[in-house]
Amino acid sequence: MTAAERAALPPLLVLEPLERLLDAHGIGAGPLEATLIGEGHSNVTFLLRRGATEVVLRRPPRPPFDPRAHDVLREARFLTALRGTAARIPEVLLVCDDRAVLDVPFYVMAKIDGYVVTSTLPAALSDGAQRRAVADELVDALVELHTVDAGRPALAAFGDGERFLERQLRRWGGIWETRRAREVPEADEVLAWLHDHRPRQRDVTVVHGDYRLGNVIFAPRAPAHLAAILDWEIATVGDPLIDLGWLLSAWPEPGDDSGAILSLAAAVADGGFPSRRQLAERYAERSGRSIEALGWYTTFAFWRGAVGLETIYAQAVRGTTDDPYAHELESGVPELARRALREARAAS
Repeated sequence: MTAAERAALPPLLVLEPLERLLDAHGIGAGPLEATLIGEGHSNVTFLLRRGATEVVLRRPPRPPFDPRAHDVLREARFLTALRGTAARIPEVLLVCDDRAVLDVPFYVMAKIDGYVVTSTLPAALSDGAQRRAVADELVDALVELHTVDAGRPALAAFGDGERFLERQLRRWGGIWETRRAREVPEADEVLAWLHDHRPRQRDVTVVHGDYRLGNVIFAPRAPAHLAAILDWEIATVGDPLIDLGWLLSAWPEPGDDSGAILSLAAAVADGGFPSRRQLAERYAERSGRSIEALGWYTTFAFWRGAVGLETIYAQAVRGTTDDPYAHELESGVPELARRALREARAAS
């Protein structure tokens, strides 16, 4: 994307009306500073500073975007519905659908101090004991999330949990058919396999939908403590093993090719962490759930990753994003589809 094309893009933040809104909610005082944070490639996250006050703002990407895939108001409602439960969540401070402020809906939440672990480990969490503790906390926080009563009216309204797997295949299959930028035969083959081998769903719980190392924040000091789970944009109620499959698909082991998703947790590939199998066994032990059909869920995770990343690659093809990561997905999406196909064949 050229400098002229970047200059023509609409701004992600307009500070003056945002300052007025923060004033109305008593959030900080004085001039507003905003810094783009995170390594997400879907919704956009900013750290806002006003004097000694720091908060975090979440908004959709620049248009055009699918409002169903970037519904930050729904995300804020879901977080609000989780208040007072075992889920480790940030506090929502304000929600805004007034297009006169940013021209898109957004919400502001409390800032959680700590580290998001992606390519490197902070020194406080780098020794062998802390690496193990990071993995244990990651699993244990997921088990806690899956104990939340999904039948609470505020949560049950987010979807038909009993038909979750059927809905997931229909939804992501539709996204694949309508939003891909090219043909990827392996992805088509995996989708057919997923339909033919769909397991019987045993439980209905809260489901984060994008639960992985890069979407949680650890407290700044040892011992390792997972302080909050972030990025709730596709959270719903449904089959909890979807979250476990996704976590494992994004958990590298020494010797793995980095790949489009595994590279988002490159710090783990250095070694000293439990294996994917050990994570799964801890989840089974702590939750009491069978993981007999786990191969289907990991296959779905790799396939869904390919579908989701293809939508980002399609933005690069259309020229509607300046995210360098989007261009890397020309090869990253087919790689994930091939990984999904290998998982399917291993599970058959």
